[in-house]
Formats: sequence, structure tokens, C-alpha cells
Amino acid sequence: MKLNELRDNEGARHRKMRVGRGIGSGKGKTAGRGQKGQKSRGGVAIKGFEGGQMPLHMRLPKRGFNNPFGKDFAEVNLGMIQKLVEAGKLDAAAVIDHDALQAAGVARGGKDGVRLLGKGEFSSKLSFKVHGISKGAREAVENAGGSVEVIEARDKAALAAAKKGLTRAASPKFAGKTKA
Repeated sequence: MKLNELRDNEGARHRKMRVGRGIGSGKGKTAGRGQKGQKSRGGVAIKGFEGGQMPLHMRLPKRGFNNPFGKDFAEVNLGMIQKLVEAGKLDAAAVIDHDALQAAGVARGGKDGVRLLGKGEFSSKLSFKVHGISKGAREAVENAGGSVEVIEARDKAALAAAKKGLTRAASPKFAGKTKA
């Protein structure tokens, strides 16, 4: 066997069928699309349509609920923070916030901030500035002599109005409306 003798198996490669090239070609006139109808016309692609059979995406079971107003927090356990402090990846003297935890590689995601959870052993005296904290985590931090500042998350409508320099009363969306 030589490199110049390499060949595909017989019948492995086929020439592309040219449709609409006369009755002698076997795919002339209607080009294998049948007579009339939506699928015989050009520019039609019926995505997910299975000829009247229930489409696959409708046959599959649906589960759960996606809350459109739910917050996406990066959840970080106190035990992991303790390990990072002991390893020297977190500065115990500085305030620990979302940016510091992201730099240390523990707060993945969390477009709405960080939430502290109380799993693991914790003994460092640290000050936190986070968007949420569990009751057990708050107790553990305060028992170790640390402090927690919880940042209040504002809804997107209030942030947009603040960005434009409007208050709720001065917003055109609420103009003329008063609370009864």
C-alpha cells in the first residue's frame, strides 16, 4: 500500500443529485418535491413540523418553573472562605465583597451579587459586604467577631429610573398616578 494508492471504498462518494434537469434525470419537473402545497414552494422551512404528528419538543415532559423575577446569586459557603483565608488568597484585613470573591475564584456567576451560606467551619474575624446571607452564616460570622453589611438589591425599573435621574414620582410612566 502506497500513499498514492489510497482510495475511498467503492460507492463511498456520490455525486450530488441535480434536480429539475429534465425527465431523463429521474428528478425532473417537480424535482422530487411532489405536487403543489407549501413544501413544494421555494423558501419554506417548517422547523419542528413532523407532518401532523405531535412534534418532539411538544412530546417531551415539562418540569419546574422559571421565575422571571428570581435573583441569580453566587452562593459561597463560609468553610470555603476560611480555606481561602488560610491559603492567603483572601486578605483578612480588607472588606470581602463580590469582586474579592470572584478574584479568588469562588463566586462564579451571580449577576445579582453574592449570598453567604453557613456550611463549613469558620473562625476568622472578617468583614463582609454581600447581597444576601443565611441566618446560620450571619451567626457564625458574628460569633467569630466579624461583621456583615447586606447590600439592598434594587429592581431593574428603579435602577433605570435612577440612571435617567428620575424618581418614581417624576417618572413619565407614573405621571398623573397617585396612590389612593
